[in-house]
Amino acid sequence: MIVLAVLVGGTVWLFQDELFHPFGDVRACEGSEVQLPGVIRAGGASIPAGASEVHYFTGNGRAQVTFVSNQMPDYLYRAGILPDDKPLFDEKYGAKGVANDEIELPDGLCGSSLRGPVWIYQSTSATGSGVNVMVERSPTANDSFRFPSRAVVTYNLP
Repeated sequence: MIVLAVLVGGTVWLFQDELFHPFGDVRACEGSEVQLPGVIRAGGASIPAGASEVHYFTGNGRAQVTFVSNQMPDYLYRAGILPDDKPLFDEKYGAKGVANDEIELPDGLCGSSLRGPVWIYQSTSATGSGVNVMVERSPTANDSFRFPSRAVVTYNLP
């Protein structure tokens, strides 16, 4: 009997990530209502290949996705959040956000907090729905993101 308990306990521990995440998806945060596909299209473009620390929360017809990537400018241009010929920090498309050392993620979204300062883009995706993107800026250079940088993308689900 003890051997069986140890065997079951070890199996639960071994597969705990798959057992205790919504939909068995380790990227999904507790309370998510809808599972996102393997390749997440956040705001009209897939998040960068090789992105790490990917997490999402879905509810009330919206999705919030956080990820870390060194390809943030490429993502912003591909998603149409920033036109190809515009600089990253054009105030027509975004604005300075909170400059605190740590910025909490939106309610429900799991993962590491953002590090300030941040830049916030508000846009309309190719599908016509609103998209908000918050990206970590470099604390020392005003014309670049952290490398790599964390982003939080909020958008309406189709």
